[in-house]
Amino acid sequence: MNKEERLQKLIARAKELRAFENEYKEAGHRYIAGVDEVGRGPLAGPVVTACVVLPEDYEGLGIDDSKKLSEKKREELYSEIIENAICYGFGLCDNIVIDEVNILEATKLAMKQAIISANEMLKNRFPGEKIDLVLVDAVSIPGIETKQISMIRGDATSLSIAAASILAKVKRDRMMREYDDIYPGYDFASNKGYGTKKHYEGLREKGLTPIHRKTFLKNL
Repeated sequence: MNKEERLQKLIARAKELRAFENEYKEAGHRYIAGVDEVGRGPLAGPVVTACVVLPEDYEGLGIDDSKKLSEKKREELYSEIIENAICYGFGLCDNIVIDEVNILEATKLAMKQAIISANEMLKNRFPGEKIDLVLVDAVSIPGIETKQISMIRGDATSLSIAAASILAKVKRDRMMREYDDIYPGYDFASNKGYGTKKHYEGLREKGLTPIHRKTFLKNL
């Protein structure tokens, strides 16, 4: 595949991801936010969420489900999304909250935080404006007044959700690399807290760290 063919493929994919949101734009929604999470499955670290509103004229070439992209590409797109977004916000629930309320409820709390943060940025930039539609991957978020639509595999269907998945993934990966320096021996920089062989070896040799999810490790 040559350079022109690759470009056309990226353009076609971006158009495909835009199609769903365009229907709601045509219905009168002005600020459509995508929301996604990263970190529901790991044994350690927080669940991190992101909310982002993209401008209508933003092409979004290369944006896709973060799991389909290389780390280098995610880092590139992270900077590009932050630079071009109308507004964005992050949410986080650490392992203590996860152990207290369970991972699903912690994810919802973190998503609500991200929406509130993005809305604050939008209001600061454009007084009187607010997000009027939230597209969220797979779950329903309680406690928000904004209309929301839960989408199965939203990060592979919606450009805004895909962009949010990239923001959340990069943010969390950076945190886990920092934790690797603080708690060496678990390979957090590589496994990001997931249950790899090296992670379990670290647990057997060194025990739990302050960032481990105890409810995920009851049998250890």
